[in-house]
Amino acid sequence: MVSGLKQTAASLGLPFGDRTKTYNSRLAQELGLWAEDQNKGDQFHQATFESYFVDGENLADHHVLLRLAAKVGLLEKEANVVLQTRSYADDVDAHWQEARQLGITAVPTFLMGFNRVVGAQSYDALTDLVTMAGAARND
Repeated sequence: MVSGLKQTAASLGLPFGDRTKTYNSRLAQELGLWAEDQNKGDQFHQATFESYFVDGENLADHHVLLRLAAKVGLLEKEANVVLQTRSYADDVDAHWQEARQLGITAVPTFLMGFNRVVGAQSYDALTDLVTMAGAARND
């Protein structure tokens, strides 16, 4: 599986390190929703992507998550409250439930109408998906 991910990442020009372990990203998902509410979602998601896929860090580790939150300009003390209270757990549960209802079993999955593509995709593949959904090409 990892070799396939590495090949896909390389073909898309994405960084990908030599991960040897898989870690649970549930807490990162919860903190990510909070970061979105703080208008830092994109930055936090990028930081967690690099932390996990490039540096092989454990996204279940509170210290790692707090460092990443601070790195993107979020208040570490507030991030710690989110992690300790699990205040975004219900929201993540709702997202998981919606994914199950839509038949999503892998991330990322891109949906447009009844069409979908799964996994990291090229710009052309995403453009084709949007075009199949009825949008006009704007080349």
